[in-house]
Amino acid sequence: MEKKYKIRSKIGRPQVYELMFGSNPNEVVNIEKFLRSLRKKVEIDDGAMYRLLVSCTEAVNNAIVHGNKLSKDKKVSVIFRIGKHVLTVRVKDEGKGFNVSKVPNPLNERNILKENGRGIFLMRALMDKVKFKKLKFGHVVELQLRI
Repeated sequence: MEKKYKIRSKIGRPQVYELMFGSNPNEVVNIEKFLRSLRKKVEIDDGAMYRLLVSCTEAVNNAIVHGNKLSKDKKVSVIFRIGKHVLTVRVKDEGKGFNVSKVPNPLNERNILKENGRGIFLMRALMDKVKFKKLKFGHVVELQLRI
């Protein structure tokens, strides 16, 4: 049985929060700022906070760099939904998408010393479920954590 993390709404009903970022890597710090401010409204234990912070940072960075290709004309949206049993984070970019099965395994000996390529691996290791979906105009990564 996997650990459930303590994330509880202080107002007792599902909550939804939406953030919008420009395609600038400096925007990634806003995820940490948001999650820290969210702790004032929602009870989030340290384990969940760590998992969310690392996974959301990776997803937003990937959306900015790989999805939107740092284009100043493109945005990244992040939607947090805190439900009764699951916290869902949807990170949407305006890029063309990619085939997740073609992403090299970062644990492969050839890839161990590469500077990038660990984000998807980390998200999958830290979250309960990670989904990738191509849209007509963009790409979505959905992260889920049982709470």
